[in-house]
Amino acid sequence: MCDNNSEYGKVLVTGAKGMLGRDLCPMLEDAGYEVIETDIDNLDITNEIQTIKVISETNPDYVIHCAAYTNVDKAEEDLKTAELINSKGTENIAKACNKSGACLIYISTDYVFDGTKNTPYMPDDKTNPINNYGLTKLNGEKAVQNNCEKYYITRTSWLYGHHGKNFVETMLSLSDKPELKVVDDQVGCPTWTVDLSDAIINIIEEDLPYGIYHTCGGGNTSWYEFAKEIFAVANKNVNLKPCTTDEFPRPANRPKYSIMDNSNLLRDWKLALKEYIELRVE
Repeated sequence: MCDNNSEYGKVLVTGAKGMLGRDLCPMLEDAGYEVIETDIDNLDITNEIQTIKVISETNPDYVIHCAAYTNVDKAEEDLKTAELINSKGTENIAKACNKSGACLIYISTDYVFDGTKNTPYMPDDKTNPINNYGLTKLNGEKAVQNNCEKYYITRTSWLYGHHGKNFVETMLSLSDKPELKVVDDQVGCPTWTVDLSDAIINIIEEDLPYGIYHTCGGGNTSWYEFAKEIFAVANKNVNLKPCTTDEFPRPANRPKYSIMDNSNLLRDWKLALKEYIELRVE
């Protein structure tokens, strides 16, 4: 559990300009935390000396590590860069946190699993990534566990938000197509960045035991059913057809089943999606 010597605490966020960071930072401020926003322009996480210096000088109570290489398909051809950012970069953050006494919250992924299970994945289930992105994020998890005493690993999935490229926006941008095919044999848990941010803040404030948590939307769906719900909520009439993974080949393998048990840390994904679309600005 995290030490907190001030009324609310000081939080350093990596990847503050990313899709998650742009929702998380203002929500932390609204919750009363002092927020230190960092991104590639003022913190290169692949530089161990700079990382230790920044965290030592700012002396945060918590570091929420959102910065990551997230291009799943590109990671198949550029493992070196993905590994440098997701694994080595996370190791640098973990070492810096341990040195300064900060509590680390690391954002991980459902892609650490291979998708061969048929019941929701639990935090202590065996990991076995089937793509390079998942491998580098798992190596990041191990770096956190091996180099930091005070940490939370929060695995999320199918993330979308108002401030970045994501499945919801892609579907809405394609809604005028004569026909739209979406994969129906991959299932998982859609997660809104706002709900994930809420869960992260709750984990800190409830002083939960250190370890791994699944912070994804409640319930589950396939990509096809997710798309169907997006168009229903947005009142768009789309000629949507289901297809198989084999019909829509991608460079990186995706787990067929990546449903995680979130221990009711986040609300049902349909409720989140409805609010997301209501708040969306065209």
